Amino acid sequence: MTMKQTLAVLTVWGMGVAAATGAQAACLDDAQAGALAQHYAAKTPAPNFPALSDEDGACTRAKFNVLLATRLGKVVGYKAGLTNPAVQKRFNTDKPVWGKLYEGMVQPGGFTVEAAFGARPLYEADMLVRVKSAAVNHARTPAEVLEHIDQVIPFIELPDLIVQAPPQLNGAGVAAINVGARLGVAGQPVAVPLTRGERYRLLDALERMEVQLTNNNGELLASGKGSDILGHPLNAVVWIAQALQKENITLQPGDLVSLGSFSPLLPPRPGLDVTATYQGLPGAQPVQVRFK
Repeated sequence: MTMKQTLAVLTVWGMGVAAATGAQAACLDDAQAGALAQHYAAKTPAPNFPALSDEDGACTRAKFNVLLATRLGKVVGYKAGLTNPAVQKRFNTDKPVWGKLYEGMVQPGGFTVEAAFGARPLYEADMLVRVKSAAVNHARTPAEVLEHIDQVIPFIELPDLIVQAPPQLNGAGVAAINVGARLGVAGQPVAVPLTRGERYRLLDALERMEVQLTNNNGELLASGKGSDILGHPLNAVVWIAQALQKENITLQPGDLVSLGSFSPLLPPRPGLDVTATYQGLPGAQPVQVRFK
């Protein structure tokens, strides 16, 4: 069954229900999840739903991901969201959330995209890592993570918070919409060094680096430090590996992991070029996205 057919069936099942998301918080039913996926596909804002519990957020995410997979296909990795305390505060939570990255979401540096690439499009400074070994699932420190990844990749994420009023989402609501995964632009990978001394230097650089977003004129749009993500950006990998295992998912070689926001979430506009630089991270080249 195609995604269009699936959504049509779900809409018939839930006719009239999706408009009445109800006063009580609960896992979105099949019709509501189908309507959410329809809005995602159409890039139109979906109605907000009530604040969800963690369990109902996870339940909704699972339904939404089934529908996304029908359209988007293969999972290529995972994204940790709300890993920055400043972003957590915006969504009234004190813990991260996770979502899935699908094939085609990660585009090469210099990518040009419509400013209206989603229903509620945003951009942020982020970073990817690539898994080298499934042993990363047992890592408990950034140093242990570094032993089991082979690339650190500059990344501007282009999330889409989908709903009409994103500030009304709580943390579980952000999880429910697959953490807004839509697109992202990846720069040149930085290879993880082989020697212990070089790895220690990379660990220190990741924690201390300053990540900056600048516009066409080189003007600063936003900035953050490596330590803004859970004290060290690789702690996001520790967290997401443990969170995924609770749902019987394990990170595998080749998987990409998006670590979260070094910067505030910002709205794109036509004609804007955004460049992310990673000052203090040896070998890291700037990555750019263009909005038209």
